[in-house]
Amino acid sequence: SSYDRGSTFNVFVGKGQLIAGMDEALVGMCVNERRFVKIPPKLAYGSEGVSGVIPPNSVLHFDVLLIDLWNSEDEVQVQTYFKPEKCPRTVQVSDFVRYHYNGTFLDGTLFDSSHNRMRTYDTYVGIGWLIPGMDQGLLGMCVGEKRIITIPPFLAYGEDGDGKDIPGQASLVFDVALLDLHNPKDGITIENQHVPESCERRSQTGDFLRYHYNGTLLDGTLFDSSYSRNRTYDTYVGKGYVIAGMDEGLLGVCTGEKRRIIIPPHLGYGEEGRGKIPGSAVLVFDIHVVDFHNPSDSVSITVNYKPSNCTVLSKKGDYLKYHYNASLLDGTLLDSTHSLGKTYNIVLGSGQVVVGMDMGLQNMCVGERRTVIIPPHLGYGEDGVEGEVPGSAVLVFDIELLELVSGLPEGYMFVWNGEVSPNLFEEIDQNHDGEVLLEEFSEYIQAQVDSGKGKLAPGFDFEKIVKNMFTNQDRDGNGKVTAEEFKLKDQEAREEHDEL
Repeated sequence: SSYDRGSTFNVFVGKGQLIAGMDEALVGMCVNERRFVKIPPKLAYGSEGVSGVIPPNSVLHFDVLLIDLWNSEDEVQVQTYFKPEKCPRTVQVSDFVRYHYNGTFLDGTLFDSSHNRMRTYDTYVGIGWLIPGMDQGLLGMCVGEKRIITIPPFLAYGEDGDGKDIPGQASLVFDVALLDLHNPKDGITIENQHVPESCERRSQTGDFLRYHYNGTLLDGTLFDSSYSRNRTYDTYVGKGYVIAGMDEGLLGVCTGEKRRIIIPPHLGYGEEGRGKIPGSAVLVFDIHVVDFHNPSDSVSITVNYKPSNCTVLSKKGDYLKYHYNASLLDGTLLDSTHSLGKTYNIVLGSGQVVVGMDMGLQNMCVGERRTVIIPPHLGYGEDGVEGEVPGSAVLVFDIELLELVSGLPEGYMFVWNGEVSPNLFEEIDQNHDGEVLLEEFSEYIQAQVDSGKGKLAPGFDFEKIVKNMFTNQDRDGNGKVTAEEFKLKDQEAREEHDEL
């Protein structure tokens, strides 16, 4: 009994290695077929028998179970039972593949499975790292394809087996699913999915990009997504802040562009992988570029409409009233004065708006409409505004200037429209006690403004301006201004000049 020996009986059929009856009885059997064979003496050991084992003229009875079957002329058999619709690339010699498999004998007995180890088998193809039959059977596969590869023993582990789980002369059957495929010579692959019609600028080394992405493996397994975090990924490109393949793949993009970047592992996370990314994995990033800028960028101004009469231009210190729509570069609306039903009012150059807006409103006339694009370092910076403006966002303002009140010369909060009275202190000191209090000072300035003799800097709170003017005159800080303390600004300037 072969069962007692714990190993199958291995033999070529029809070549005289068996008794004639068995040579005949085995013909036509299938793997896993069981036959009860009765062999007469003339087709067995005849009248002589086998000394001490089989008597002369014995009829022999065999209970035969066929475990394996092959022919020396057999080749590797490949049966594909699933193939993806899209197959841009197939396995070639020297490619590196990652695949899952179940390995069985011809009778269906499982001897090994990558699924049980919960990790793919990763190897080069066609260079001798695999048994010859597998080297051959993997050729021409697509990522996602599933096939049965049947290998005769002389293209597997031969007469000796592997010394462990695979016996000698065993045919092997591998149920293979290909997950990944690349070649060490591969660069990145870029597939453009959407390129905006208007693309005035493409990203270059040193630019700072904000983009959304889905990151998957070649078999479609999602390993990361910026969308799930509800915030863009923000980085410099071409400077080593991201993996080499992404550094390259993000160059030459337009704002609003969507592209697929396929990155081989040597330009990704290599043999070790990272987190949910297995070692030697090809990565697929579907990206959507939200915006980008360069740290050297200034404000960009595009005039959309300018009135024919455009002589008075806005300057620092002017009081402006304007409407605006504020959006991101991808068109997302952030804010609009139109929805509030009132203008936005500022003193230009006084720090009431971001630096970029102060720059964008310069030299503008009433009725003019312009688009102002502000990079983040002249806007709201890396932090943005919580819940309103994303960090590192480029801002787009569509502006219409509705009103302009000319400001005072720089450094002045109040000026006279005519000659200044030579007895100014006495006029302010209405009770003639030689001291001016804040209340007296405030009433006098208000009267000058109301009569048109004086002008306050537009856009500022009256009380704050007057208090600031009074404090400047109250040099000893006792809350009173005396005639000795009281000086006009041009007198102060002359004295300083004389001292110099």
